[in-house]
Order: sequence, then structure tokens, then C-alpha cells
Amino acid sequence: MANVGIVLISHSSKVVAGIQEIIQQVVHNVPIEIAGGTEDDEIGTSVEKINNAIERAYSEKGVLLFYDLGSAKMNAELAIELCGYDHVKVINAPILEGAYVAAVESGIGRTIEEIEEAVQKITKE
Repeated sequence: MANVGIVLISHSSKVVAGIQEIIQQVVHNVPIEIAGGTEDDEIGTSVEKINNAIERAYSEKGVLLFYDLGSAKMNAELAIELCGYDHVKVINAPILEGAYVAAVESGIGRTIEEIEEAVQKITKE
């Protein structure tokens, strides 16, 4: 059974690699892909990197995208328009806490809507 995938988007490749490492210590059955930095591994974001990460993380259950700063959100939204997949959503939540909760929820087979609701609950506490 495929689970909802997660894409971590940051202006820094080191930031998303660290978050991915933290989550993968606990959750093993969820695709968690990263898109950090520019094509030249400078500070910034890349629509191409985001699209590639969506492709790797995608299942019929969908993909949730978590980002660090505003321009990363804009590039994530553009990537969604370009990717052509259904059930791909940008989530407005702290990148580490939100992605961690999403990965745990995905790992127990929750739907994309249930995961989004669980993530939104933690941001209101």
C-alpha cells in the first residue's frame, strides 16, 4: 500500500537534508524527498528540483509539500501547476514539525486530507 509522499523545500540543501534525516529515524515507509537550494547548490529554490522531488515522492495517495520561506512557497505552487499530478498540496506549517507529523500520519495509512488536518492541529497549539 502506497502512502502519501512528502517533499521538503528549503533555500538550503543542508536544512532539508537534516530534516529528512530526523524524520527517517522514525518513519521508514513514507517517501520523503528533498528540494533544497538552487541548481548550483546556492541559497535559493528551484522549480526543477521541486518537480523532480514531487516525481520521486508521488503515489496515487498524493504528495504534501512543506517549505521554509515565502519564495519557496511560490516555487512550490508553480511546480504543482507544472507537474500535472492530482493530490499535490502545499502545506502552511513549520517545516520540521509539520513534516514530522505528516510522515507519522502517512506511515499509518492516513489520507492526504486526514494528514493535512493533523498538521493544522499542531500549528494551532
